[in-house]
Amino acid sequence: MTQTDKGGFARRLPLIAIALVALIGAVTLRDYLSFDTLRDNREALLAFRDAHYGGTVAAFIGLYIVIVAFSLPGATVATLTGGFLFATFPGALYNVTAATVGATLIFLAARTGLGDRLGDRLEGSEGMVKRIKDGIDENQWSMLFLIRLVPAVPFFVANLVPAFVQVPTWRFVVTTFFGIIPGAVVYTSVGAGLGEVFERGETPDLGIIFAPHVLLPILGLCLLAALPMVLKAVRGRKGI
Repeated sequence: MTQTDKGGFARRLPLIAIALVALIGAVTLRDYLSFDTLRDNREALLAFRDAHYGGTVAAFIGLYIVIVAFSLPGATVATLTGGFLFATFPGALYNVTAATVGATLIFLAARTGLGDRLGDRLEGSEGMVKRIKDGIDENQWSMLFLIRLVPAVPFFVANLVPAFVQVPTWRFVVTTFFGIIPGAVVYTSVGAGLGEVFERGETPDLGIIFAPHVLLPILGLCLLAALPMVLKAVRGRKGI
């Protein structure tokens, strides 16, 4: 193996580790990082929180970061847990902070391992691929907010795509933090009401994000995020 090959492997090592841990976690942790686990251990969790609030916050944020950074199953349950343990606020703040840190870690791993090289190839390409790359570059703020706001975009996809098109780290962090707030607040509020759900022996309605009174405001934010792209396209056609 040449020095160049060794350097390339070293850059890809964090991304390879994330992929391996994600694969192992998907097989081994799905039954543990689940709603049933939260329901069965709710009293112990509440007791520990009441006795060690600061430690509970630190442990929760740390676990949430690991779940997101390694794309482990249970991110939704973790968000619900944040609401269950800490109420909608500051639970939403803890959820958003942890998710942003975890997303940034996988973003940096992807950019270091593949992003710079792939970005250079896209930049040096021609035709449709180059036009797509240029379109993303010209509308990074809008595109980054849109992929965070649209509920149908998987979270891990929104972490990887920006790395492959060489989005600056600070821009990724800002758009991730603010872009996930609407969805995080919705699910954290669902978690805050889990006590009553547990008492009734029911499961939470995670489809609430698609309820009209929730979805329509989020779609309104999507339109607001897309507005700069629309205005730029209109101005371009008019030659302004």
